[in-house]
Amino acid sequence: MNSSLPARPIPAPGHSAVDYEHRVDFDRLRAYRLSRAVEALENGECGAFLLFDQYNIRYVTQTWIGGALPDKMIRYALLMRGRPPILWDFGSAVRHHQLNSDWMPDENHRPGFLGFRGAVSPEPTGLMSTAIAEIASLLRAEGLEDAPVGVDIVEPPFLFEMQRQGLRVADAQQSMLDARVIKSHDEIVLLNQAAAMVDGVYQDIAEALKPGVRENEIVALANKRLYELGSDQVEAVNAISGERCNPHPHNFTDRIIRPGDQAFFDVIHSYNGYRTCYYRTFGVGSATTSQRDAYKRAREWMDRAIDAIGVGVGTDQVASVLPTAADIGFESELAAFGLQFAHGLGLGLHERPIISRLNSMSDPVELRAGMVFAMETYCPATDGVSAARIEEELVVTDRGVEVLTKFPAQELFVANEY
Repeated sequence: MNSSLPARPIPAPGHSAVDYEHRVDFDRLRAYRLSRAVEALENGECGAFLLFDQYNIRYVTQTWIGGALPDKMIRYALLMRGRPPILWDFGSAVRHHQLNSDWMPDENHRPGFLGFRGAVSPEPTGLMSTAIAEIASLLRAEGLEDAPVGVDIVEPPFLFEMQRQGLRVADAQQSMLDARVIKSHDEIVLLNQAAAMVDGVYQDIAEALKPGVRENEIVALANKRLYELGSDQVEAVNAISGERCNPHPHNFTDRIIRPGDQAFFDVIHSYNGYRTCYYRTFGVGSATTSQRDAYKRAREWMDRAIDAIGVGVGTDQVASVLPTAADIGFESELAAFGLQFAHGLGLGLHERPIISRLNSMSDPVELRAGMVFAMETYCPATDGVSAARIEEELVVTDRGVEVLTKFPAQELFVANEY
């Protein structure tokens, strides 16, 4: 590579593999993620991590099954010191992994089933006791039977059975979140590709946002377009308009959008597992002075927060420039949480760092290059019903902050202006 070339922005290349450009290197991505998890394991007290969190499983095993299964607590992975991960998965997915996931030995893909979060009782079937006995046997074979087993999330009956069989349980969620906090180049490119898809969806929303369209129709439009563009999961699309803007309800309804409404949307989806969280606010046909003023304040708060971000900066320093709960009409930071804050983005929607007045003042974290997070601001309008909501996805780099979310947001965008 020619080091004399100027620094270039983070790319958002096409989705296909080609021979004439460097795009996402998935072998490199898989190796990076597993190495980060292994390092977290080796640097702690645990002899193994037992993972149920769907994002941690993907991070360690590089596997995924979609639909209704990932959150049913039936998939689990064991990462032991000095051994490749072992994955217990649902039914025929095991055979599919064996045919397509050559980065893990075939015998490390195993069928597993723990009862669909209690739908099958664990007691008479012995599903959990048998699974834990197998895990304990694997730990003994590696001389790890006396070391703690780190678990990220767990069903109570499974935890109780682990303890009954003599396994010492520790917290692996903190270690895995620390492992996932620094994104590689490939991860950041995937996050940027996902954001680029939403850029286009917001153009579609801007064109469709007219009186008479319903909130749920905008949600349907966004879902359709995202899947057409290659999304692997549309997790949520919030659509809020008119008097529903204040207070923010975090949902959508069948409300008919009217002339002069303020409306904001949040598009949460993933491409190759990497997520977006991306708000934009519009005026519908026109905008009042109070609506424009609210948007201007929300933008000023956003720009002030972005200006505070940099390598080596504490999250308490960033949180200190965000408005207080009282500034937006709430009685406490807990009551206002989620309106003026930042959250990490990656395979999960809410990763590290979390930046807010609620937690960052007492537990600051130093920002590092490779952190990616979404910064959110919200400002209610003086008319008592409207509000502005902005969210930008940011990458911390050694040369500053790069914004991944490109749809115009410096000023209030009035859709289909009269």
